[in-house]
Amino acid sequence: MIPLSAAELVAVTGGTGHGIPEPPPLVTGPVVIDSRLVEPGALFAALRGDRVDGHEFAAGAVAGGAACVLANRPIDGVPTVVVPDVTAALGALARHVVGELGATVVALTGSAGKTSTKDLIARLLERIAPTVWPPESFNNEIGLPLTALRATAETRHLVLEMGARGVGHIRYLAGLTPPRIGVVLNVGTAHLGEFGSRETIAQAKGELVEELPSAEEGGVAVLNADDPLVRAMASRTRARTVFFGESAEADIRAENVRLTDDGRPAFRLITPSGYADLTMRLYGEHHVSNALAAAAVAHELGLPAAALAEALAEAGPLSRWRMEVTERADGVTIVNDAYNANPDSTRAALRALAAMGRGRRTWAVLGTMAELGEASQVEHDAVGRLVVRLNVGKLVAVGGPEAAWLDMGAKNEGSWGEESVHVSDARTALELLRAELRPGDVVLVKASRAVGLEKVALGLIADGANAADAEGGVAAR
Repeated sequence: MIPLSAAELVAVTGGTGHGIPEPPPLVTGPVVIDSRLVEPGALFAALRGDRVDGHEFAAGAVAGGAACVLANRPIDGVPTVVVPDVTAALGALARHVVGELGATVVALTGSAGKTSTKDLIARLLERIAPTVWPPESFNNEIGLPLTALRATAETRHLVLEMGARGVGHIRYLAGLTPPRIGVVLNVGTAHLGEFGSRETIAQAKGELVEELPSAEEGGVAVLNADDPLVRAMASRTRARTVFFGESAEADIRAENVRLTDDGRPAFRLITPSGYADLTMRLYGEHHVSNALAAAAVAHELGLPAAALAEALAEAGPLSRWRMEVTERADGVTIVNDAYNANPDSTRAALRALAAMGRGRRTWAVLGTMAELGEASQVEHDAVGRLVVRLNVGKLVAVGGPEAAWLDMGAKNEGSWGEESVHVSDARTALELLRAELRPGDVVLVKASRAVGLEKVALGLIADGANAADAEGGVAAR
């Protein structure tokens, strides 16, 4: 964060200072909401949650080195900037810092692939100049300001992920950190239960391009030419439009797309400045679209085709539990994609599993895809049927009614019997896999975050490491 005194914090947030000594302390470190992450000079934002009140940890944060606390009430013995709403104050701070920096802000949204694409954009842009991007999926009214406030005077690119739970949310986030480049990846079925229709989702996602500056002011809208609802957003922006995709009309496009024997995408990257062939380290054909979106952003900021291809070929995942592939010493492959799930991302992961598992026995360990509303039964049934159509060998459906719909969809599609099983929880799924896995099997683990299926993947990985240690070897990673 750019240095700010407590007095400047008061002015920026419209708050009131309490217990602030003279001279006022200087905030030079990060802004944190977890007192365990405090560093010398940090600002501790005391948020009140359902189970934990950050105000109770304020004194400890200052004892640990925080220069000041942002809170909604005075705290005895602690230098505090008191504001009516800590979350809104974080947004005001982010708006001030971004305005002072002069960095290029890149914002992206979409129904699927936001975090993976954010990671790819960051990988490319850090080759050009110092770049800040969010850890994990910091894409809401708290996470986005926290990311922006990690920027320093040296930061030249700020990459931000924007999520939405309803119409108006992305417009609000864009107002906090006004982007010059906006990327819309796709309009799918994630959060369908909250929005009601894909058209309403498109309305919400398109707010990003509506908030961009004009073409004359340097605004650029990067849009997916292969998604009709995204392509139509070109009419909603004053910015210059750049299209990416496999469509012939795309400015940044892929040709000769294929998957390697182990499921990694390879293609020819075509740009206005030339072309280059590449094979990615990431798994699954869905990463082609993510890579093209990232390439479109980096090309706008000066990276030529050869450098784009080199960086994309070298890029691994930056965020955990997203198509993380671990090869156990016994030949079992674990694909941990358990961070989150929606119908689009689950279909993409299943296709990657089918490609990776050619000639091997494959397992799909799937759980609830949340926030689908009235479409939930239909979508879970369809995913269960897709498991069969892709010739995945085994389905383990984990959880309650949604898992039952996955299991029933598979059985109705393929007249499956023992190939599909419905279990109640992650522990039971892990026990089943431990009993039945054979060397050479490939296991995909995927569900919405609340299901906690990462426990299955991490347990299987630990089993492989323990077995290798017992034999005096090392499990391949």
